[in-house]
Amino acid sequence: MLLLGCIKEVSDYELVISLPSGLSGFVPVTQISDAYSKLLSKQVAQGELPEDLNSLSDMYSPGTLVRCIVTGIEKTDDGRRSIKLSIDPKKVNKGLNASALATGMLLSGSVSSVEDHGYLIDLGVPGTHAFLPHEKAKNYIKAVKRGPDLKIGQNLNCVITEVKNEGRVVRLSIDRSEVAASLATEKQNWALSNLLPGLVVKARVLKVTPFGMKLTFLSYFTGIVDFMHMDPEKSMNYSPDQVVKACILSVHPSSKAVRLTLLPAFLHPGGSPNQLSTDRMGAVVEDATAKAFYKQFGALFELDDGTLAFARLKHLSKNRKSFKPGAFKPGCKHKCRIIDYSLMDEMSVVSLKHQIIEARFLLYQDIHTGDVVQGKVVSLKPIGMQVKVADGIKGLVPSIHLADVILKQPEKKYNIGDEVKCRVLECNPAGKKLILTLKKSLIQSKLPVLTNYEDAKPGLITHGFVVCAREFGCIVKFYNDVKGLAPKNELSSEPISCPDKIFYEGQVVKVMVLKCEPQQERLLLSFRLSSKSGPEDKRECTSKEKQEVKYQIGEIVDVKVLKKKDNGLEVSIFEDEDNVLAWIPTLHLSDFVATSKLLWHCLQEGDVLPRVMCLSDKREHIILSRKSAVISAVQEEQVVRSFSEIQPGMLLTGYVRNVMPFGVFVEFPFGVTGLAPKVSMSDKFVTDTKDHFVVGQTVVAKVMSTDEEKQRVLLNLKVSECSSGDSAAESFALLNQYFKELKEIKDLLRKGESSMAQGLCELVPGKELQLVVQDVREDGSALFSGSCVTGLTVTATRYHLGDKNIVPGKKTKALVLHVDALTSEVYVSLREELLKQRP
Repeated sequence: MLLLGCIKEVSDYELVISLPSGLSGFVPVTQISDAYSKLLSKQVAQGELPEDLNSLSDMYSPGTLVRCIVTGIEKTDDGRRSIKLSIDPKKVNKGLNASALATGMLLSGSVSSVEDHGYLIDLGVPGTHAFLPHEKAKNYIKAVKRGPDLKIGQNLNCVITEVKNEGRVVRLSIDRSEVAASLATEKQNWALSNLLPGLVVKARVLKVTPFGMKLTFLSYFTGIVDFMHMDPEKSMNYSPDQVVKACILSVHPSSKAVRLTLLPAFLHPGGSPNQLSTDRMGAVVEDATAKAFYKQFGALFELDDGTLAFARLKHLSKNRKSFKPGAFKPGCKHKCRIIDYSLMDEMSVVSLKHQIIEARFLLYQDIHTGDVVQGKVVSLKPIGMQVKVADGIKGLVPSIHLADVILKQPEKKYNIGDEVKCRVLECNPAGKKLILTLKKSLIQSKLPVLTNYEDAKPGLITHGFVVCAREFGCIVKFYNDVKGLAPKNELSSEPISCPDKIFYEGQVVKVMVLKCEPQQERLLLSFRLSSKSGPEDKRECTSKEKQEVKYQIGEIVDVKVLKKKDNGLEVSIFEDEDNVLAWIPTLHLSDFVATSKLLWHCLQEGDVLPRVMCLSDKREHIILSRKSAVISAVQEEQVVRSFSEIQPGMLLTGYVRNVMPFGVFVEFPFGVTGLAPKVSMSDKFVTDTKDHFVVGQTVVAKVMSTDEEKQRVLLNLKVSECSSGDSAAESFALLNQYFKELKEIKDLLRKGESSMAQGLCELVPGKELQLVVQDVREDGSALFSGSCVTGLTVTATRYHLGDKNIVPGKKTKALVLHVDALTSEVYVSLREELLKQRP
């Protein structure tokens, strides 16, 4: 059976495909194309990666429409059916022959080789050689942003632009505009034997029913559009003999039944269906309104955001006996939960079952590292035990984690179907990877869970497990693959000559953090939790205690710069008789990251900084901060001093401590930290977390939830959620502080002896300059020089050159747009409309 599908997930070995009617299937890596399979065979034979072999994730993206053919139905371990698919053109286009090819046809093809002037494309048609010129591919390559060339195995929508020698030679185009405009017509002589999904046709309505409608197209074909694929905005306005645009969804091989869709997203080949926002998946909708009930299929609902959702019959009630069709009359309200999203139907799939609505875990995203979960044993294998945590969620318990001690015969302790209590060691929702432990020492531990290097503060005591014991000491692993080293001299208060004879792999140990370098992912540990300090240590501690008592967190002091280092300033607290040393990290010089770097650049040894706040007093030096927003929050008591004070809904001012692929860690004054998961970072869709936040950035965060047992705080950084009400006043206050700091930087520059620094101070946006054109670059931008900009790089982009004829040596007027004091770059404009606006 031929189907139009949409890529839902991409992994190393398969593509997960969303199919019509809420179904899904998978394309194994061996079913991409002949050329790609040959590269895979070459890799296996040679044992190394061929240059032109790219991974599936390099070639395919979720949301891409592809033509598929069903190659088989397989049964999974839990008894479910799995649809095996292929996108190999040889199988998808098997109904075509060379003589049937015609100009304007839209076919699926796969890149088989890269040539000097274009690409050879495999259409899967025997005896046909297809060529794609570079000229017809560049528009597509630029749009998909996957490198300068197409890749072998890449599946493409191709329009035939020329047919020669009775179809033995064809030229193709993948230009996005040509593909989107393609339309299957009678002139192309399509037949039932070669009709393909994905073709867009003009059709005439024959009959309209409550379950859909019947169409005729390409003169003598007929097809069905079911109720889920009628355009929701026009569903009540269809009538017999009406002409509509439709897209073929599937063609049955034996019955030749054709199904079509009228949904707008499918009516322009090469497009993508609408997707569900990640924060909606798993959401519970309190009042979903029933729109229609179909007794053989299920019910259609309108959700609280106005979108449509479908619930299959088995998800409308607990069981058949409790099912009441009358409860789903139009207008009836029901509570439901979004359990899936069908890309090919552009519709959420919901369930009204109470156990699903109340389920703790529905998706891998719902599970967090450190969670204690209940599961059922599914299988026992040499690598470990597979545990089912919920429908569609399985985890692996590695063999060393089946018990506190290593089990030689785990089958004697566990049986298939046993209920077990586990703790999550690692969860990767993107890769659907869940690692669990059955070690009671870890499950019952009340100590903090160490899930990242940033939380590994000196003095922290926690549980871990030994993964390696050698002559040099023990390597201990924690959650999320965090690892640390306990050196030989820190394993015991008594000397240990052979650690590998005392400690074993998988052994649970209680450790204390001595030192951590998060950026380098280095962690130093000790098994000696109550070692006694020597006289020197005592003296050092006494000195530190004195320092900690003298300056409390939140106290405002003036400081003098003693020394500039790469990542901050070493300072002494001004007018302090004990000459107490302190440290200001570069990123704490300002609320604005760019300004922080600029201030560090401008400040010199001996400069005095007023009104600096003590931020931390638990490290080698007192840590200070000049972040105005953080200082204001502490002075106005808009802070929490301990975990117990945190309440959901609070708005707290802090700063980004680390940016990870799964979210952002935010630290607040007094040492409390929290995590803003990827879905709660921005009002926009987040692809790469590093595009939205940087380390040191000052943020306002809203507390979403807390877990006292795990000492975990979940945050929201969305601007729409984090405004205190008077957003205009907040914005003006930040803007005012920004300009105040810029003025401070200019004052520091004026103090310097550099003539270039003096010149920078005089340049402000809006100032008119007399310049001489120095050079015109290949990209159309120009470089300038002048007596007022000596030593500076002055640039105007192509747009800001306006219509002026620019040649080296020409004198011209220019308007300052922006001055970057850190790089000594000045950006100007020559556009007349900007120069004329000057007062």
